[in-house]
Amino acid sequence: MVDAHAPGTQISGTTRLTSLDEPVAVDEESGGELTFNDVLSRDEDDPAVLAARRMDWQTFMDALSARDRAVIEFLIAGTSRCTMARKLGVCSSTIQHRERNLAKAIVAFMGDDILVQVSRKPQYMASLDATWERQAVRYERSH
Repeated sequence: MVDAHAPGTQISGTTRLTSLDEPVAVDEESGGELTFNDVLSRDEDDPAVLAARRMDWQTFMDALSARDRAVIEFLIAGTSRCTMARKLGVCSSTIQHRERNLAKAIVAFMGDDILVQVSRKPQYMASLDATWERQAVRYERSH
């Protein structure tokens, strides 16, 4: 009787098993139903995945030269090649060459599929998108 999923606990009425797809409220803006999935889900990656990426990235950055780290920081900031070259005291073709080498080093360090991994939505988001699309279609059919 201490297990929430046990039949005896559910028969006695002390617990209730609810599907995550069960509607819990109506969204006032869209008129669609909100489910537990909508309430509990987050758009960000899993914190464990983010922490692992940070650890890998920090290890990669620690192995780079100061100039390569500066190039990466400029790229993250969206700095143009000409501005990078001027600030680092090199020509823009040197920056282009370093960018290519850094891209190869990242792929070698993180794996061939790193670009696919970082651009892919988390698996649970695909299910949520399908649910939201299904709800939108239902709403449009009913109105």
